[in-house]
Amino acid sequence: MIDLSMNHDVKFVYFYRKNSMQNFKVNIAVQLLPLGTAEAYSKVDEAISLIGKSGLKYKVCPFETVIEGDYDTIMKLVRDIQLKCLESGVTDTICNLKIQMRKDSDVTIGDKMEKYE
Repeated sequence: MIDLSMNHDVKFVYFYRKNSMQNFKVNIAVQLLPLGTAEAYSKVDEAISLIGKSGLKYKVCPFETVIEGDYDTIMKLVRDIQLKCLESGVTDTICNLKIQMRKDSDVTIGDKMEKYE
């Protein structure tokens, strides 16, 4: 039995697994802020390249990149992006995330964007 009096992360993971939301697509908006480099834009370009190589659907926006897919897959990608950025000589990264998920259906980029494109 899981003790839900623990921190919020444990409660979320328990809810997430219990309700099988991992079967549905989510949208996660990622904003990477590489610190300690004069080449911040090139580091962001490298991050977007990694996202492109992932095979996941994504949309580059002026302040963030929105990724569509399985929650766990995207979160692993976010971790990989941060590590790659740090390995390239950046001293710190700040990574802001916005996550949309539904209890019983996919969240897609197309649903939100089709009327504007």
